[in-house]
Amino acid sequence: MGIHVSERVRRIKPSPSTAAADRANALRREGRSIVSLVVGEPDFDTPAPIREAAAKAMDAGATRYTTLAGTPELRKAIADKLRRENGIEFDPSEIVVTNGAKSAIYAAFAATLDEGDEVIVPAPYWVSYPDAALACDGVPVAVACPEEQGFKLTSAQLEAAITPRTRWLVLNSPSNPTGATYTADEYRALAKVLARHPDVMVMTDDIYEHIRFANGVAPHLLAAAPELRDRTLAINGVSKTYAMTGWRIGWAAGPRDLIRALDTLLSQAAGNACSVSQAAAAAALNGDQSFVAESVATYRARRDKTAAGINAIPGLSCRIPEGAFYLYVNCADLIGRTTPEGKRLAEDGDVVLYLLERAGVAVVAGAAYGLSPYFRLSIATSQDVLDEGVKRIAAAVADLR
Repeated sequence: MGIHVSERVRRIKPSPSTAAADRANALRREGRSIVSLVVGEPDFDTPAPIREAAAKAMDAGATRYTTLAGTPELRKAIADKLRRENGIEFDPSEIVVTNGAKSAIYAAFAATLDEGDEVIVPAPYWVSYPDAALACDGVPVAVACPEEQGFKLTSAQLEAAITPRTRWLVLNSPSNPTGATYTADEYRALAKVLARHPDVMVMTDDIYEHIRFANGVAPHLLAAAPELRDRTLAINGVSKTYAMTGWRIGWAAGPRDLIRALDTLLSQAAGNACSVSQAAAAAALNGDQSFVAESVATYRARRDKTAAGINAIPGLSCRIPEGAFYLYVNCADLIGRTTPEGKRLAEDGDVVLYLLERAGVAVVAGAAYGLSPYFRLSIATSQDVLDEGVKRIAAAVADLR
């Protein structure tokens, strides 16, 4: 007699990026030389002042349960950050701290979706959005946003996608996997459509907001369209900005009734986020921000050199991303070509497998992000590793017939 697995779990799939990383690690254990450009995780250490704040918190006895929504100190730090950096006002009572931003996304869907409710997800999208909606009995509605429109959702596309069952629009800017970044004018154009559909809520995933390569302040939807405040959930965290992926601190800021619903759900599903990590996150938000500028300068240099290397490979092309730390590489010209072993490349998954097996370079197929034929590579690793990856990719592509 086997274990019964619910339909809820059977309808979702494991993270493709995690699966790609696992495959690369398995090949390494077999003795293969693998350049992994898969994982979206800063290769920097968490800054020393943040680590020191965690140690001080432990020494002071901050190792017990906190209030479920987060410590007063952290929620105030988040409210101050939103006011200072984004120009938007949330009271600490309108903020809930979660075990990473992904937990906030899942909890928001679980708290608001009934069976058949729809979630509009512009594609390319982060791999977890559709599956999180499916796991909560929702229906993800992917809207293809092609490269020629900057991988961004237009107002006409949004209008066409909305139905009476639409509950959420998800916006991720800068985007994983493309780095596409919405302007204030583009936000206002989307807001005009949403004004005609007052029951549609908006989720902004702002996790890459500081990893942005243009000068000036990154616009936030709520700064551009404050009229959406009563139905927008702003999600963020410290993982990417402060190289704190393992600390597992995210948050959601939104209308009080929605935050109360998240608080109720999380009280039964997860409990409070780690007390020591919360102290570290408060120190990150309140402290010296020089690490942020320094790390972004490094990402920019990596982006420029690696994108130039990719664009020099016949058969590949890459739009220069405006933010985040990924390149979304167009491999359409490789489709239909043949490997030295005689296999025809029929889709981007075949290209990715070929690069792994032939060149020992691990990337993620564009199909995982809802728009093909592309592959995503992460620049959150050293330039030496990136240079070796580009060199191997170029050699593998040159071997195709």
